[in-house]
Amino acid sequence: MQKTVKLYSRPRCHLCENAREILEDLQQQWNFTIEEINIDLDDELVEKYGIMIPVIELDGEELQYGIINKMFISEAFSRKNPGFKS
Repeated sequence: MQKTVKLYSRPRCHLCENAREILEDLQQQWNFTIEEINIDLDDELVEKYGIMIPVIELDGEELQYGIINKMFISEAFSRKNPGFKS
């Protein structure tokens, strides 16, 4: 079963764009889809994540926020096992 990684972001956010690029690159190794959620469309999400974005979530767990580190996310995927592509 393919997992879904949620990326909480907002438009015109360069850190969010970088996070999306990292996730797209990691899709070459890991079997997952990306669901990008614009927090500006939901007041509750703005309140929850306003200054934290981008936020990467897998299986309901926030893996990392702010400046996203590719190696950290890859290691988190190893623990959460979204399915490694050989």
